[in-house]
Amino acid sequence: MNKFLVFEGPEGAGKTTQIQLLKARLIQRGITPIITKEPGGTPAADAIRAVILDPKLEINPLTEFLLYCASRAQHVNEVIKPALEKNKLVISDRFYAASIAYQGYGRGLELSFINDLTARVTQGLSPNLTILLDIDPEKGLKRVANRGQKDRLELADLSFHRRVRQGFLTQAGNNPNWVVIDAAQTETEIANAVWQSVKKALMEVNDV
Repeated sequence: MNKFLVFEGPEGAGKTTQIQLLKARLIQRGITPIITKEPGGTPAADAIRAVILDPKLEINPLTEFLLYCASRAQHVNEVIKPALEKNKLVISDRFYAASIAYQGYGRGLELSFINDLTARVTQGLSPNLTILLDIDPEKGLKRVANRGQKDRLELADLSFHRRVRQGFLTQAGNNPNWVVIDAAQTETEIANAVWQSVKKALMEVNDV
């Protein structure tokens, strides 16, 4: 298979739910994907995740980005690349586009710096398909509030989350291998739209 799919989106877009629905659909068709996430995916990266998302901590934007880079470097080397080398289908809940959106557009770090360091951290690895579940930040944050305690990023103000959303949409507009799906639709409608996009991406290597 040797394909790498990524789900991105603002807070509350429903990425985790849609990844699990997609996983079930793929398994029904005899494809068992590797499911992973950022920040995290490995023991070291999970430890970094705990720091990044800790609502009790104040973290400088540059420090935040470098922590993501450390997590991502471990993730690529320990999970993503080995799985792709074994001809697996890898599906990640976030990848480097999230840093461009959150630390670039959201925090204001220089995009060229983010891109340069990202290229080193990922060893040039890019997703075959990025699915952007797009939702208005106000609606997304209301969903997050219903889940209970918010993490450090979820606690950021609305203007930050609006900049993040714009960062995602700008990237989608500049990349032909991105698909934007309205995450305000029903769970089933979103899942069907995701499936159509994934089928198209996988069609060349497998009859799904």
